[in-house]
Amino acid sequence: MAYANWQENLGNPAWFLHDRFGLFMHFGLYSLAARHEWLMTTEQISPEDYKRYFEHFNPELMDMKKMARTAKDAGTKYAVLTTKHHEGFALWDTKQSDYKITNTPFKRDLVKEYVQAFRNEGIKIGFYHSVIDWHHPDFVIDGLHPQRDDKEARSKNAQRDMSRYTDYLKKQVTELLTEYGKIDYLWFDFSYPHRDWGWSKGKGHQDWDSEALFDLAVELQPEILINDRLDLNKGVITPEQYQPDAPLEKEGLPVIWEACHAMKPTWGYDRDSNEWRSSDVLLKMLIDTVSNNGNFLLNVGPNGKGELDRRESDRLADIGEWMRLNGKSIYGAGQSSYLAPKDCRYTQVGQNRIYLHIYSWPLRHIHLKGLAGKVDYVQFLHDHSEIYFREFDPEEVITSTETIIDIENVLLELPVEKPDVLVPVVEIFLK
Repeated sequence: MAYANWQENLGNPAWFLHDRFGLFMHFGLYSLAARHEWLMTTEQISPEDYKRYFEHFNPELMDMKKMARTAKDAGTKYAVLTTKHHEGFALWDTKQSDYKITNTPFKRDLVKEYVQAFRNEGIKIGFYHSVIDWHHPDFVIDGLHPQRDDKEARSKNAQRDMSRYTDYLKKQVTELLTEYGKIDYLWFDFSYPHRDWGWSKGKGHQDWDSEALFDLAVELQPEILINDRLDLNKGVITPEQYQPDAPLEKEGLPVIWEACHAMKPTWGYDRDSNEWRSSDVLLKMLIDTVSNNGNFLLNVGPNGKGELDRRESDRLADIGEWMRLNGKSIYGAGQSSYLAPKDCRYTQVGQNRIYLHIYSWPLRHIHLKGLAGKVDYVQFLHDHSEIYFREFDPEEVITSTETIIDIENVLLELPVEKPDVLVPVVEIFLK
C-alpha cells in the first residue's frame, strides 16, 4: 500500500502495520502522587516542592519481567514506556542530569530493565519522551508551566535559554538511542504552538529544533518509527483519547496512524478515578481501530510501588484471552473492501480472509452484503466450529410484503446463544 509522501521516510513500518496492538506505560514521580501525570501543572507545584516525590520514589515491587509477561499475555506486540514525562524526571541513568531514577531510593535504571525484559518476550521496544520539561532551569516559563502565576519565577524568564535546553534534549535522546540497542519506535510528546496566553505563546518546532531532533533520531536508529508530535507535519499520526470513524487520509492517500487510549480519563496512576472503560469497550475500540487501518496503543499506569491496578490487570487479561483465540483477526489485518452488517465490524487479511466481529448478537441470521458467489467456507474463529451459510438464486427468493432476500447477499445461520467470548468473530474464507 502506498502512503502519503511525507510518511515515506518513516523507517521500516512493516512490523508496525502488522502488529497493530501495543502497550503504553506511563510511570514517573507522578505515580507516587497518585493524582495522574499532569498534577505538577494542574496544581501549580514548583520544582522545589515537587522534589518530595523524588526523595520518596521507591517502586520496590516494580518487576519488568512480570510486566513484559503481562503485556505478552494481553496480546500486545510492541510497547512504549515514558522515559521522561513533562515533569522532567528521567527513568534511566542519564549523564545529563541528577534528576534521575538512579538518584532516588529505588536506584535502578528502569529503562534498562524494561528494554531487556520486553525484548526477551519478543515485544518491540518504544520510548515515549517529552520535549516539555518543567524541571529544567532553561525551559522558558509559558502559560502551561506550573510556575505560570509565580511572578518572581517569570521575572527571570529572560535568563532561561531554550537553546541550552534543546542541547540537553538532544543529548538525552542520544543516550536513549545509543545505550539500549535497537529501538523500534520513538514517541515524542508534544507541541502546542497554537496556544496563546497573551504574555506567552505555546512552543513548537522552532523551540525544540525539531528538524535537527528528528534527523538525529533517524541517524542514530535508521529504521526507527517516529510519531507526529514535533510540529513537523510528519510521522505516525497519533490521535489521543479519540476514535476516528474511518481510515485516515492525507493528500488523497492513506496515512499510518495509531489511536492511543487510557483505560480511564488520565494516563498516570490516579488512585481515586472511578471512570473506567470496560473490557468490552476497550476490545471494541481495538477492533474499530484495526478495521480502519489503524494501530491501538492501550495504556497502563503503575502505582507508586510499581504494580498495576487490579482493574488494569483484569482488563488486560480479558483482552488477552480474546486475543489468544481471535488474534488472527487483528494481526496483519486492516480495513475490508466489503461493507460490514449492522452492529458488526470487518477486518481483512490478504485477499481471501475476512473477519466478522459481531458486537450485538442477532436473532439467528446475519446478511453479508455483496458476497454471493465468493464464499468458500465459514467458521467461528474462537473454536473453529463450522457456520452454515446459504446463498440464493432468483427462483428461491421468497418475496412478500415483509420479506425480501437480496440475491447478492450471503445468509449466515448462527446459534441462538451467543458464544462465551467478549466479541464473537466469524472467519470467512473467500474463493
